[in-house]
Amino acid sequence: MTNATIGFIGLGLMGGNMVERLQNKGFDLTVLNSSKKAAAALARGAKGVDSAKALAEVSDIVMLCVTTSDVVEGLVYGDDGLMAGMREGTTLIDFGTSIPASTIKIGADLAAKGVGMLDAPLGRTPAHAKDGLLNIMVSGEQTTFDKMKPVLEALGENIFNLGALGAGHTTKLINNFMGMTTAVAMSQAFAVATRAGVDRQQLFDIMSAGPSHSPFMQFCKNYAVDGVSDLGFSIANANKDLSYFLEMAENLGTRAQIAEGTSANLQAALDASMGDANVPEIYDYFLKSGK
Repeated sequence: MTNATIGFIGLGLMGGNMVERLQNKGFDLTVLNSSKKAAAALARGAKGVDSAKALAEVSDIVMLCVTTSDVVEGLVYGDDGLMAGMREGTTLIDFGTSIPASTIKIGADLAAKGVGMLDAPLGRTPAHAKDGLLNIMVSGEQTTFDKMKPVLEALGENIFNLGALGAGHTTKLINNFMGMTTAVAMSQAFAVATRAGVDRQQLFDIMSAGPSHSPFMQFCKNYAVDGVSDLGFSIANANKDLSYFLEMAENLGTRAQIAEGTSANLQAALDASMGDANVPEIYDYFLKSGK
């Protein structure tokens, strides 16, 4: 599979490190010239093209690591989009976090052209991406998964095969609901402790000695106690993922009231111009707002 040509769209913190990892593993990469962060990939030998269609035309595998379902649909169906350029036998892999219903629709439309698709949302951080240590939640046709597994193994330490297309995005939304709810709750706990005059380090020591301890708790402690913001996941992205989770729950005919609370807090921090801040920094919002 190192002979496969890969087109990659979405060179943010995660995607940029994934591209570097793939290049270091010997893959040929093509990126969009219009990307603000294409320069580093181009300097390492990637090719640059001017449209999603042109990228698809020269790629055996197209990888997306973008922010929303709307962006994915725009790249696939838009003028000079991926749908117009992808050919039979190629594969689209969506590493972002998207609405499952959208993923399933795109997959069906691509299948009509003989193009495979995997949804493969990611766990862990951009630092893990650089070292090929991501958790990757993959779903799609088994034959497509088997074909793409060697490439995925270059990026991930743990590759989970979850079944039919859309299961990966469903699982990721559930995962992010749990993770972001934990982070928001722990950040609020630290803010209440501050107001109550309770030592935050001692609170962490006590809570982390029991079953509440988790990596998300550690990220929150790093910020609230040590002033280090190292999660690498923004409030804006978390807010988007919670809105997708709520939409998915509604589509399933249920209501997720705990997620509604997490979403309301993330939205409030976003409205307070904190969208670019990492999620544990919502501690500052709680501390200042008293909410």
